[in-house]
Amino acid sequence: GDPCSGLSLRPVTSPAELPINQIALNLDGTTLYVAAGNAVKVWDLGRLQLMGKLAGHMAPVMCLTVSSTANKRDLVITGSKDHYVKMFVLPSGWGGSISPTYNLEPPHYDGIECLAVQDNILCSGSRDNGVKKWDIQRHELIQQVPNAHRDWVCALGFVTGRPVMLSGCRGGILKVWNMENFTPIGEVKGHDNPINAMCNNSRHVFTASSDCRVKLWVYVPGLTPCLPRRVLAIKGRATSLP
Repeated sequence: GDPCSGLSLRPVTSPAELPINQIALNLDGTTLYVAAGNAVKVWDLGRLQLMGKLAGHMAPVMCLTVSSTANKRDLVITGSKDHYVKMFVLPSGWGGSISPTYNLEPPHYDGIECLAVQDNILCSGSRDNGVKKWDIQRHELIQQVPNAHRDWVCALGFVTGRPVMLSGCRGGILKVWNMENFTPIGEVKGHDNPINAMCNNSRHVFTASSDCRVKLWVYVPGLTPCLPRRVLAIKGRATSLP
């Protein structure tokens, strides 16, 4: 049956509300982070109450990701149209408005479109067509590829259990990177329109596009990231899910 049939639901709106660009949960699922306008609103899911906001960007926050510190504090990383990536370490019992703990320098040359984290590595993709690789603990730039794609970098994702990252661009190209030396392994025309998001598990990579399709990229055993001109475990075959 309809799970909402017995509920009385009423949307709450006001002229002051802003478009929501991304949401993310913390690792234990108790806190929801909502990128809206130039800030990130933080909701306590146990009480369904607004706790406060993460402020400091000068333009809309387009993407965010949530990790944790060594002492189990939430670590929220944001990317904005102001070209900056910022890190927020949330103290115990906080409330109100929190300023960034770290501003990552140097900034991109255009707005940030996507972020991805694996262990101590953060990668950011931008409208400047570039990708930057950051050290989370040291809060510093490790490497960068200024022209990683010929168009906006709109999606990033890591391959589970491998030192490999994937990037997708507004032109529909899917690229694979060796993260040990931050060099490209190969590429494939993944979609006919922008690749807007990607995720993965231990066997597959999923890409979503403005062409209204999600593609499932199948792992092919025996290939390694070191093979030249091969798209890692990703062959150029896919199952389209309309």
